Amino acid sequence: MSTPLPVVFDYNTQRPRLIIPEYGRHVQRMVEHCMGVEDRVERTRLAHAIIQVIGRLNPMLRNSENGDRTLWDHLYIMSEFKLDVDGPFPKPTAEELDTKPERVAYPKQSIRFGHYGKMVERLIATCAAKEDSPEKEALTLLIANLMKKQFLTWNRDSVGDGVIFKDLTELSKGKLQLKPDQQLTSTDALLQTQRNGPRNEVDLRKQRYGNQGGGGSGGGGGKKRHRNKRKNRY
Repeated sequence: MSTPLPVVFDYNTQRPRLIIPEYGRHVQRMVEHCMGVEDRVERTRLAHAIIQVIGRLNPMLRNSENGDRTLWDHLYIMSEFKLDVDGPFPKPTAEELDTKPERVAYPKQSIRFGHYGKMVERLIATCAAKEDSPEKEALTLLIANLMKKQFLTWNRDSVGDGVIFKDLTELSKGKLQLKPDQQLTSTDALLQTQRNGPRNEVDLRKQRYGNQGGGGSGGGGGKKRHRNKRKNRY
């Protein structure tokens, strides 16, 4: 009686390291096979085929900006930068990918009133540079209502229009002024808009079509007329 052969288990811990585990071992083997092809034309063709495969495995990356460039970078990384093909992008180096990005300078712009924000100050500066016209008056009123809305975002109690007029004059250095009897949008209306949020087109459509069914004149009445019609046939 022959002695049974010992069972040899193939564990992942005993296999070569996966450089990019997200693509799996089959893709890694495809890259290694591509590197072993001597013909450069055939090797380039296989590289393009691998790009199609990893693009399907990572569709979100392919649809993003510079997605194709990133896929080719991944291919070179899995080959440990040894793959030599005629790709559409230059082959990166390990030093380029390991280089840290430059530090982004933090904006150090002072804001006179933090609750209004920098965008309101830019709008005021743009409006103040315009020549006097009805358009400038309308834009000034629009900015004042925006300032009131921004104010109520941080203080839900109330704000008088006089406070907005004063801040508008100060931010514009006296170049933008509204008439004392000018009325801004009421506080209740602005708070109600903030509570409700923007009206969604889908909600309006549901409301419009929803009124046609159930106990309204559309759905229920139609069923009743249909029953009466069938009754009169006999």
